[in-house]
Amino acid sequence: MHQHTIKNPVQCSGVGLHSGKMVTLSLRPAEEDSGINFYVLTPEGSQRISLEPSQVIATGLATTIGNAQASISTVEHLLAAVRGLGIDNLRVDVHGGELPIMDGSAVPFVMLLKDAGLKKQHAFRNVLRIAKPLTCTHGDKSITAEPYDGFYVDYTIDFAHPLIGVQHLALEITPETFAQVAKCRTFGFLHEVEALYSRGLALGGSLDNSVVLDDRGVVNKEGLRCPDEFVRHKILDFVGDMTMLDRPLQGKFTVRCSGHALNNQFLRLAYENRELYLEEVCLSEPEVKKRKAVAVSVPELNIGEQAVAAI
Repeated sequence: MHQHTIKNPVQCSGVGLHSGKMVTLSLRPAEEDSGINFYVLTPEGSQRISLEPSQVIATGLATTIGNAQASISTVEHLLAAVRGLGIDNLRVDVHGGELPIMDGSAVPFVMLLKDAGLKKQHAFRNVLRIAKPLTCTHGDKSITAEPYDGFYVDYTIDFAHPLIGVQHLALEITPETFAQVAKCRTFGFLHEVEALYSRGLALGGSLDNSVVLDDRGVVNKEGLRCPDEFVRHKILDFVGDMTMLDRPLQGKFTVRCSGHALNNQFLRLAYENRELYLEEVCLSEPEVKKRKAVAVSVPELNIGEQAVAAI
C-alpha cells in the first residue's frame, strides 16, 4: 500500500469556533515520509507544528495543538478527513489560529480534499500498529486497544438525555466506510452553550455548525442527519484525535464515553511506551496481500443503522 498526498493546492475560509472570526485554511501536497504538518502565520513568521501526542495543549471544546510559538484549535475534523481518506503527507497552512468549524462535520474537508485530488506516491505506507492490549480509563470513561490489522472502532456513549441515551456503533474505518461518520456534526446542550457564550467562549458556534439539544429534543429545525448522529460524531472525533502521530495508527479500539481529553491521554500513554505497545509496520505489497487474505475471515461488522450515503 503506497503513501498518498494531494495533487493540487486548495483553500477555504470559514468562521472559527472559538473566536467567531473568519479564518483561512490552505492545503498543499507534501513529499513522501513528511507526514502531516501544520504551519501557522504569526508576527514572527510561519511556525511549524508537527503531529505528536505531546503537541496537544488543550482539549476543551475541541483539540488544540501548539508549541511555545503558536497554536491551532479545532484540528480534529480535518485530521479525521485526512486519515479517513488515506492521506499520508500534507502541508496545512492556517491563518487565524484555528481551523474553520464549517458545518461541524468532516464533510467540507472531505470535499476540499477530493477537489484537490489524491496522488499516489512511490514509497510504501508506514504505520504504527498496536502490539499488545492497552487500556486507559478515567472514571466511567475508557479506551481499550488491541492488535488489529486496520483501524476498527467499537464505540459506546451514554448521555442522560431522552434523545441520546446509550448509543453504540462498531465500524472499521476505511476510505470506503468513512462516509458513515464524516457527515455527523458536533453537538452540545443548550444550557452549556449559553454558559459558554456568557464567558466569551465558542463565539463562532451556531445552529449552522452544531447540533444543539434542549431538555426535550433537537433545537435545529432540520433535525438530525441520522438517528445515531451522536455516536457517529464521537467516532469521527476519535479518528481525528488518533491521527496525532507521525504515522497512521492501526488497532482495534473499544471506547466508552471518551472525549478529547481521554483520547489524548490514551495516545500519550501508548506513544510514550511505544517500545511495549506499538510496532512499526511497512505496508509493502506482501503485507497488503496478507491483510486481504485475513480479512475474509473477519465477521460482519455491526454498523447499526443503514449506512449514510457515500459522499
